[in-house]
Amino acid sequence: MKGVSFLMTVAILALASSFVSAYDPSPLQDFCVAINDIKSGVFVNGKFCKDPAQVTANDFSFSGLNIPGNTGNKVGSNVTLVNVDKLPGLNTLGISLARLDFTPYGLNPPHTHPRGTELFVVIEGTFLVGFVTSNPNKLFTKVLNKGDVFVFPIGLIHFQFNIGETIGLAFAGLSSQNPGVITIANAVFGSVPPINPDVLIKAFQLDKNVVEYLQKAFTPK
Repeated sequence: MKGVSFLMTVAILALASSFVSAYDPSPLQDFCVAINDIKSGVFVNGKFCKDPAQVTANDFSFSGLNIPGNTGNKVGSNVTLVNVDKLPGLNTLGISLARLDFTPYGLNPPHTHPRGTELFVVIEGTFLVGFVTSNPNKLFTKVLNKGDVFVFPIGLIHFQFNIGETIGLAFAGLSSQNPGVITIANAVFGSVPPINPDVLIKAFQLDKNVVEYLQKAFTPK
């Protein structure tokens, strides 16, 4: 019996420990406006909290999403993200917003958000969108028109492609104050320092010259 009692005690303590270390998805205060001054803040959820007595309405406001982003790049798209770094009042609230602008046939290349699910809303344009599941990598894809909504689950590779002959506009809500983004081609072929070419040659079954070309094309200038 003593042995059983001891095991029960260990199990209860382990369970209690797991509850203590579990992530709390909800803030435990009305707000925690982010501040960079560590001398006048309290550290919570990756940002320091501004003294509530010093908080103003401006901490909860952002202007500029009415302005189209610069799509003059190789892929013909631009993402204007409003996360906790641009809107301090988002800190601990678990949400952010983005405006996505596209040229005709502009593409938001395959990418992931490691910390957030994305809800994509089409305002103008016709989009081919999709995401790929974890192994065995099934593709879910659909053509969206004005007013349509599509959700990309957290962490999965996804894309948005404006297949129309007019400019495209969409807004996206993300379930994180700082969802992050990993653009697949840039991460694989443009990392700094670069991934050993032999790794990429074997992983993608490509010729060495092709790998070297891709690394040169995607490495930041």
